[in-house]
Amino acid sequence: PIMAHPPETDSDNTLQEWLKEVVNTNKGIKLDFKSLEAVRPSLELLEHVKQHLRRPVWINADILPGPNGNNTVVDAKEILFNQMVFTVGYDWMMVKEMAQICNTLSQPVTFPVRAALVRQSIAELCWLIQQSDRYSLTVWTGKEDVYSVADLLYIRENFDKSRVYYDILEPQNSEFKKAIGV
Repeated sequence: PIMAHPPETDSDNTLQEWLKEVVNTNKGIKLDFKSLEAVRPSLELLEHVKQHLRRPVWINADILPGPNGNNTVVDAKEILFNQMVFTVGYDWMMVKEMAQICNTLSQPVTFPVRAALVRQSIAELCWLIQQSDRYSLTVWTGKEDVYSVADLLYIRENFDKSRVYYDILEPQNSEFKKAIGV
C-alpha cells in the first residue's frame, strides 16, 4: 500500500517504508482508508510492527456510505487491530446507525466531526458521546471551511476535554492554542 490522500492516488512513499520510520518515534499513527483493497495488506504490515509501537493506531474508514454517496464501505469488524482507535465518518442522519454499529466493537471509537458544523449538532454529539465511555470526537477542518476560534472554544466548553481531539489547520490551530493557553 502507498501513502496518499485523495485526490492523489500515487506516491513514492509506501506504508512499509513509513512504518519503518515511525516505529522509531513516539508519535501516534492515523491511517485513513479510502480503498478496501488496501485494508488487509496494511493491517498485515501493522501486525509486523505492533510490538514496537508506543502509541495507539488510529484507523479511519467509511463504514456507511456518506450523504449522496454510493462508495463501497468497509466492514468495521474486518479492520480491527490491536491498540487501535477506530474512527468513522458519517452524515448526521446516520448517527444512530453508526452508534449501533460501533457499539459492537471493543476498541475506542472516535467520530470525526467538521468544526464548521458542530454548533448546529450539539444535541446529536452529546447523545452520541453518552452512548459509550469508549467514544470520543475528532474535530476536523477542510481548507475552505469557515469557522471561528469561538466555535472551537464552544466545543471545548460543552464536552469533556479528554474525549475531544482536534485536527485543525492554520491559522486557527495556533489561535486556538493561544486561546486555551497552550
